[in-house]
Amino acid sequence: MKILGENVDNLKMLDSSLRLIVIPLSLSSMWLTVTNHQDNEIYGKLEFSNLKGLNFLVSISAIAAGYALVAVISIWVKNLVNKAWIFFVCDQVVAYLMMACGGSFGELVYLAYNGNQKVTWSEACSSYGRFCGRLNLILVLHSIALFCFCVLSLISAFRLFTRFEPPLASKEVRDEST
Repeated sequence: MKILGENVDNLKMLDSSLRLIVIPLSLSSMWLTVTNHQDNEIYGKLEFSNLKGLNFLVSISAIAAGYALVAVISIWVKNLVNKAWIFFVCDQVVAYLMMACGGSFGELVYLAYNGNQKVTWSEACSSYGRFCGRLNLILVLHSIALFCFCVLSLISAFRLFTRFEPPLASKEVRDEST
């Protein structure tokens, strides 16, 4: 029994550590996004509010950081009723939101670098190099936070589903009924 308790404590520490890592990653990507702007004499000023994908990134990063902070505090509170279900559902929702955000943001970065010749969009990074450089950094930070939430989703699923007995195979059910 001592070994099981140590594994639970190790899992709790890993869970808390990942949640604590997500907070500065999400806040950093938010700050870098909100402060990212660049002027160009020919094309004008480009800032995060011009691109809806960046507004989406800021919103999802705020949700992820806020949820991670609340979750890391509540992990250590003993009296929260049935936390396993709450963490499982919330971890899944935040992971999927971050994945959707990462996909849309990745496409935005791709279009900024490569454009889309079919609809005559030219690439923007030759004119806004500093802006695009920060987009790459934001994409890396968001990807690391997304990876953390994917691991957290696995941990919360493990915690929840290890509380239940596995279903009986049909042969075992027939043997018990006879």
